[in-house]
Amino acid sequence: MEGRNVSIEYRFANNNLGLLSEFVADLVRRDVNVIVATSTAAVLPAKAATNRIPIIFLSGGDPVEYGLVASFKQPGGNLTGISSLSNDLGGKRLGLLHDVLPTASRFAALVNPTAPVFESQVRELRAAAAVIEGSMEVVTASNDQEINDAFVSFTAKHIDALLIPPQRLFADRIVQLVALAAHYHLPVMYADRGFAKAGGLMSYGTNLRDQHRQIGVYAGRVLKGESPSDLPVMRAVKFEFVVNLKTAKTLGLSIPETLLATADEVIQ
Repeated sequence: MEGRNVSIEYRFANNNLGLLSEFVADLVRRDVNVIVATSTAAVLPAKAATNRIPIIFLSGGDPVEYGLVASFKQPGGNLTGISSLSNDLGGKRLGLLHDVLPTASRFAALVNPTAPVFESQVRELRAAAAVIEGSMEVVTASNDQEINDAFVSFTAKHIDALLIPPQRLFADRIVQLVALAAHYHLPVMYADRGFAKAGGLMSYGTNLRDQHRQIGVYAGRVLKGESPSDLPVMRAVKFEFVVNLKTAKTLGLSIPETLLATADEVIQ
């Protein structure tokens, strides 16, 4: 129980990635027993700061590609955790969006250029667009004003539909992004169910609640004496597809019944 047999030091950078190295350095000085990093942006400076303190991570990409672990089965070193593989779902998200808008050909993606996963997300989305013979306009934004400007550009470029991949910057701006999509009458596919709940058209992504529970379990096992090198990196197994029919009607879209049948939740 926190405050009785465990003490948890919380640090939140509020999208100021430059603070992460300072936070990690402070935790290392405090000689904590385990560090939990809930994003790729957070785990990279943690890995650079210590090869002694165990680190449990949640990464949206491939932890082997990012050099976090040697392999999924045998991580080695002082890191292990969960790979949500959410960054690799761009093709699935675009496919679902194309099912709703089969005649659409001009797609756009809003991406944060300061995120470590930026390049891999762009590659994935452009490759997915090529499969359906569509174009993918990549527009970058790293603050509120740039997000507002991006939506103005979508109108000027006559974009048919937009994808917003999983990035912390956007996860913290659900209200702003959903409001902009409504204002510009733009169909958007998001990565987290929170957007669809707030009025976004659709979302497809991993179950974050389940993943945070799992990294908590791993942190507990490490605190009881197990080594991260002996705990295989887990892969996400729960994915959620949410459709907001209210928003679809507002946009004048008809969601195919076959698609609705595959949804985990339909918001009436």
